[in-house]
Amino acid sequence: MSDDRTLREALADRLAADGHLRASLWRSAVVDTPRHEFLRGGYFRRVDGAGPTGWEPVMPEDPAWLPATYTDDSLVTQIAGTIVPGDIQGRIFRAPTSSSTMPSLVVRMLEELHLDDGMRVLEIGTGTGYSTALLCHRLGAGLVTSVEVDEEVSARARVALGAVGHTPGLIAGDGLAGTPDAEPYDRIVATCGVLAVPPAWLARTRPGGRILATVCGWMYSSELARLTVGDDGTARGRFLGGQVSFMLARPHLPAPLGVLPDLFGGEERETALGPGALDDWTTRFVAQLAAPRAQRVRVSVDGGEPADVVVDVGAGSWAVLRRDGERWIARQGGPDRLWDEIEDRVARWRQDGSPGLERFRIAVTPDGQSITWLR
Repeated sequence: MSDDRTLREALADRLAADGHLRASLWRSAVVDTPRHEFLRGGYFRRVDGAGPTGWEPVMPEDPAWLPATYTDDSLVTQIAGTIVPGDIQGRIFRAPTSSSTMPSLVVRMLEELHLDDGMRVLEIGTGTGYSTALLCHRLGAGLVTSVEVDEEVSARARVALGAVGHTPGLIAGDGLAGTPDAEPYDRIVATCGVLAVPPAWLARTRPGGRILATVCGWMYSSELARLTVGDDGTARGRFLGGQVSFMLARPHLPAPLGVLPDLFGGEERETALGPGALDDWTTRFVAQLAAPRAQRVRVSVDGGEPADVVVDVGAGSWAVLRRDGERWIARQGGPDRLWDEIEDRVARWRQDGSPGLERFRIAVTPDGQSITWLR
């Protein structure tokens, strides 16, 4: 038995023991699919220190490379939109833009699709191609189409998929717009986060079909949603829980902060909701429902101690939170009162018993998306 086959079986055993891998068909896919073939270009290892987070390349000749490809970890494969591990020596201090998702999340999502033989699947976000390969193993490559916005990432995935014997339909383009072919899909699965489920996905899914996607906001609380498309072209569903997180689709990335608005004007009032409440994942998700395009940052205002700031760059609205003894004071400016909206939404959620995200419901129509919760 080859070393990597042993590693594949050990990975499948770990995923099963942790409750992520349940169906025998998906276990076979994990055991038969060499993840390391999708990481031949290396990966970036995170390096933490006193300063900003750094990333250093780990290449196939490194003894740590092969075992790492069979850990249950997401492995960063691209930095800053273009830089791959083979491009640099030393460290880079920029943000990751592509990765190989942790296998436990990959197989959980694939199992949540509830696939049957003969179903056609559209994957949004090919990435390295590993999840695409698992789909091909389960359904056959002829039933799998995958869209990747980055042409170079798509090209590398095509090579890796060919190396393991799979030739699915691969498209380099904007997956948020769906695909040009006429026949609808039975399932759509997204391996990137979205601010809202695109209406184009509803049009590309047959009635009764399902969409699985991670819905996020710019304060980076996100959850996995599973929706069923109805005969009327709308989709409804629920969140599955588990604090699932993906990199946002590039068209949905937040606007650069640039020069912040003037944070010294505005109106002040006492607030019952301090900024620390947003440290909680679910509370932050609720806050995003009120202010989906707001970003949360800490900045020094007037040379003082760093303060919590919530800002919607596009709208020009902002709120600064500061402590005054035992009280919290919110100073707000711009066309909208961001903190008023956040505080009101969080208060209503708490009055309803602070339901968990598995009790939230999502509805998508061609006109937009709405999210509510059950009491």
